[in-house]
Amino acid sequence: MISIDEARRIILEQVTGLPVVSVPLLDSLGMVLAEDVRSPWDIPSADNSAMDGYAYSHDLLKGESLLVCGFLPAGTIRTDPVPAGQAIKIMTGAQVPPGCDTVVPVEDVLETSEGILLLKGPSKSGSHVRKRGEDVGADKLIFTKGTLIRPQEIGMLASFGRTTVPVYRKPVVAILATGDELVEPGEARLSGKIINSNSYSIAAQVLETGSTPIMLGIARDDRDTTRRLLQQGLQADVIITSGGVSVGDHDFVKEVIEQMGGEIKFWKINMKPGKPLAFAAIDGKPLFALPGNPVATMVGFEMFVRPALLAMMGHTRSIRPLVRAVATEPIHNKGDRPHLIRTLIELKDGKYYLKSTGDQGSARLSSLTLGNALILVPSGTTVEAGDEINASLLDRSFEMQE
Repeated sequence: MISIDEARRIILEQVTGLPVVSVPLLDSLGMVLAEDVRSPWDIPSADNSAMDGYAYSHDLLKGESLLVCGFLPAGTIRTDPVPAGQAIKIMTGAQVPPGCDTVVPVEDVLETSEGILLLKGPSKSGSHVRKRGEDVGADKLIFTKGTLIRPQEIGMLASFGRTTVPVYRKPVVAILATGDELVEPGEARLSGKIINSNSYSIAAQVLETGSTPIMLGIARDDRDTTRRLLQQGLQADVIITSGGVSVGDHDFVKEVIEQMGGEIKFWKINMKPGKPLAFAAIDGKPLFALPGNPVATMVGFEMFVRPALLAMMGHTRSIRPLVRAVATEPIHNKGDRPHLIRTLIELKDGKYYLKSTGDQGSARLSSLTLGNALILVPSGTTVEAGDEINASLLDRSFEMQE
């Protein structure tokens, strides 16, 4: 058996980045930028008003009144200078005309019926004017290759006039369940049969990374069917199987991989759940053979497949964030392998607290649905109540305010 860290190292050394593609701007959300981006122009492109108000020259102001000489809505440009001692009514976003350097908001003035503007108080030179290039200067490096594209990056790219963006392509992931005992959701539940939930939980995890899942269905416990469906899976970038990777009489996945010319990089990891997990390559395509128990399947994906998919998409950060959390109860690992224990984390007064989700059996999917984090407890170790421990957050929904 190899360690979790060694298994992850082998995987990340084997996977390679996917080709660069150009996608429509909105489709790039959540993807990784494949080139540096420089600003094509200044933003703002000219001095403009930050408020609805009146523009004038602060240095040429005499007294506390000005003559209003016109109106300037957003989108209209005035090329004639505003004369000294006069002001022009201006709307938010309108380009400040020549002869003006200051804007006073409408609520800070009184305009008489004779067109005289009376200032209610002192003003400051340059107030409420957005200066040309104060946000972004022309030809400035704004985003570097490898930047994760979030909504704010979408907005900035749109302000550059971009309609398409070069990004690393999303992986297509083929998902195959194995076992005579499986039936699909919606099929009749027969005695001795188990609904194939693994393919759906894996597909959801694939979608969460931004990758694209393809369901290959169920491979029955025979070599020919397994080989045929794995061959179909080679059309994808990555293959994930669940079940059939242990040492049972009908566990054919490893055997079929080798018959297809695949190279098994490792099998069995020193962890619980998920010990019988194999990583292989067929025709250069990474293949993850996950265990069949639902929790072992999902934890195996979380620990090894997720980082690989993110790395293939150009992400430089592929491991979930760790937080320090205080155990509110003793958590035991009496076994001989490091145990990834499912926990529930809560945030109270700015501090994280966690507790176990109960029975940690690898077939108990509820141990995941009741929680939001994993902690790694070494073999033969007890985390005592009050101890601080690193926890890997699976989601941060608990931090949302009501």
